[in-house]
Amino acid sequence: FSSSWCSGIPMDLLVGIGCAGAGLLVAALLGAAYRLGLLYQLCHKVDPRSPRHGGELVAEVLKAHGVRFLFALAGGHISPVLVASEKLGIRVVDTRHEATAVFAADAVSRLSGRIGVAAVTAGPGVTNTVTAVKNAQMAESPVLLIGGAAASLQKGRGALQDIDQLSLFRTLCKSCVSVRAVRDIVPTLRKAIATAQSGTPGPVFVELPIDVLYPFHVVEKEIGGTKSSRGLRGKAVQWYLQNYIRNLFAGAWEPRDVSPLPVKVPLATEDQVARRWRPWASPATWGGRRGGFSPPTAPSSCAKTAATPSAMPTWCCWQVPGWGVGGNGDTHSIPIPVVTPHACPQGAVCDFRLSYGRLFGRRAAVVAVNRDRVQLLRNSDVFWKPRLAVQGDAASFVVRLARSLQGYACPRDWTEGLREAERKKEQLNREKAATPTPQHLNPLDLLHRLDSLLPPESLLVADGGDFVGTAAYIVRPRRPLSWLDPVATEPPTVVWVLYGDGSLGYSLMEFDTFVRHKTPVIALVGNDACWSQISREQVALLGSNVACGLEYLDYHLVAEALGGKGFVVARPDHERLEAVLRAAQDACRQGHPVLLNALIGRTDFRDGSISV
Repeated sequence: FSSSWCSGIPMDLLVGIGCAGAGLLVAALLGAAYRLGLLYQLCHKVDPRSPRHGGELVAEVLKAHGVRFLFALAGGHISPVLVASEKLGIRVVDTRHEATAVFAADAVSRLSGRIGVAAVTAGPGVTNTVTAVKNAQMAESPVLLIGGAAASLQKGRGALQDIDQLSLFRTLCKSCVSVRAVRDIVPTLRKAIATAQSGTPGPVFVELPIDVLYPFHVVEKEIGGTKSSRGLRGKAVQWYLQNYIRNLFAGAWEPRDVSPLPVKVPLATEDQVARRWRPWASPATWGGRRGGFSPPTAPSSCAKTAATPSAMPTWCCWQVPGWGVGGNGDTHSIPIPVVTPHACPQGAVCDFRLSYGRLFGRRAAVVAVNRDRVQLLRNSDVFWKPRLAVQGDAASFVVRLARSLQGYACPRDWTEGLREAERKKEQLNREKAATPTPQHLNPLDLLHRLDSLLPPESLLVADGGDFVGTAAYIVRPRRPLSWLDPVATEPPTVVWVLYGDGSLGYSLMEFDTFVRHKTPVIALVGNDACWSQISREQVALLGSNVACGLEYLDYHLVAEALGGKGFVVARPDHERLEAVLRAAQDACRQGHPVLLNALIGRTDFRDGSISV
């Protein structure tokens, strides 16, 4: 302190500055030690020779949570997860597009009530899932997306397929988290799965950097530096990298609880269930967007209600992906497809499908039940008001309500009115189905004949615009939860996939998936050589068919080239049509995936429908 620049400065101030500098240095050293986990390494041993890897921990957690299927598209970033899952008996279903993997996980979630899981590689593998993840968010489906990633130490340094994945998914998922050490894999996944199923269900994203998934010796070889580093700086970098890797694996293989964490499900109060319902005259229930499940293992509200004696007509609906079709077979006296004006489209939310709430009659006493408050009261400030709004699980509410109405009977004239309205609409549909279409099949007639041939065990998957929208009015599900099903099914179930020719283009290559995984499905393609749902309004309003025209292509030959069976039917020959439908079912029962290419004409059946 004898230099001239500090002359005149009080000694106590100089001492304070010196102590502060020393304190900052100590803090910096402690911060570095914390980042490298030096203190943690002192208490937890690291075995550099262990062949174990983080993928094994991922598989153990999935197995403990009852996961039967892992949908994926292979990539080096996630290979340890796929291999370990297979070893533990989890069926790895590898698809031809990452979006398909997430859609399949979404379907498993909706139908089983358990978490649906998909795993994709880093970068473009993750970005390819965005549409499917958003679909799961809107459907309130608990889905776990596992994404590979560059090593944490190499992020932002030009590593292979390195992008900011967490920022991409923060608006789509309930939780987005990146695992920084092998020991954190188990607690992170357990928390993520519980988060996905709690409250308002939805997707979660867990990023697993490549260095927490591979064995110690592999990670050390790739990012551990070289032992021949020279100079003070080289040795410091080498020391840092070695300690970084040891911190990654410190405590990695110590025993940890992999069992499911408690799931928080909001429930209606006893007072809400025990209200005086009978003066409300004509109760009816329908399954909503998440009316299906009380995670993690409860069956659907439709199935529960079907097993519960009740006088209420009940509509069970499912999302495809924005509309739903429902029907409860012979369980109750009025099986009516949900898209009729007398019932409610999938979602049971007052959005565009219910004209934002304007479809409710002024005298209707609306009881809204939803876990999510925003969805519960959507547009209630404008066009409608709920008589009772319950923020809680719809599945348990419907079951408890049905039990509370034991002995109650709906007014006979009301139920007969519903039946009569349905009969009239059915007659109009039959008349339109009998109207000839030039050269090709009438789609309504095709769907009526399909409906007459579907066996009771059939499951229906739907993806398309105009053709699928028409099918929603004609084809009746055989039982609750039989309108949408994941790819993975158990024999002897017969799975029908209803495609438009436009939507088929997105997933035709999945016939390779069906063949490799021996999944017998029948894809019925309503081929009208057009994006008809868009074209209908575009031509009428704007006078052009630009970008809407397709061709009558031989899609069935593509299915055959991929190892499936293909059939084509074009002429309105009823005997041949039914023969082809039966032949397709026979081929499916023999274990072959089948594509039935039905060349259809155009009708005015859905004029005025909203284009999407």
